[in-house]
Amino acid sequence: MNNVHLVDHPLVQHKLTLMRRKDASTNTFRRLLNELSSLMAYEVTRDMPMQEVDVETPLEHMKSNIIDGKKLVFVSILRAGNGILEGMLSVVPGARVGHVGLYRDPKTLVAVEYYFKMPKDMQERDIVIVDPMLATGNSAIAAVDRLKELNPKSIKFVCLLTCPEGIAALHKAHPDVPIYTAAIDRQLNDHGYILPGLGDAGDRIFGTQ
Repeated sequence: MNNVHLVDHPLVQHKLTLMRRKDASTNTFRRLLNELSSLMAYEVTRDMPMQEVDVETPLEHMKSNIIDGKKLVFVSILRAGNGILEGMLSVVPGARVGHVGLYRDPKTLVAVEYYFKMPKDMQERDIVIVDPMLATGNSAIAAVDRLKELNPKSIKFVCLLTCPEGIAALHKAHPDVPIYTAAIDRQLNDHGYILPGLGDAGDRIFGTQ
C-alpha cells in the first residue's frame, strides 16, 4: 500500500505475537510494548536529518554526524499512546513530547478532544504521532487536523496495529502522512475494534477495564 510502512523485523513480529495473547499480564504487555516501540523507532527515524560536528577522539580530530533530537516531537494520543512513548524516548531521549487528549464517543465513534499541549516553535519540528491502534481512523485524523494547524515540517503516524479501514480513512483525509505499523489486521468489528487485534490497548497497558 502507498505510504504504509510495515515494520516486519522478526523481533517486532515476535513481541507483537506475545502481546496478542489474552493471558499476557499487564506487566508483560507493558514491557513488550516498550521493547517493541524501541525497535520501531529505528525504522521511523531512519530518514532523520543529520548534521556534521567536530569530535575529538582519543587519537585525533574528526568530523562525524549526529541527529538533532530536539527538532523531533513525539505526540502521544492519550492515553494509550503513552505506552509507545517511553520506548521511543529510550532511542531518542532528546526529543520533545506533545500530548493530544481524545476520547471516542461510544455512540458515534467520533473523536472528541479534551486536551492539547505542544512544545513551542512547531513549524521547525518533525512530528511522530504515536497511538497503539489505527482502527476507525477518527482519532488519528482529528490529531493530524489539529497538528497541521501548527505547520510542522513533517508528520508521521506510528501504531502497533491497523486494518484496511483505518488506513483508508487516514489516507483519504491526509494522504501525505505516512503510516508505520507492525501489522495490518483483517478488519474492524461493529464496535470499532480491530480483528483479530489484541483487545483494548489502553486497558491492557494500564490494567483497567
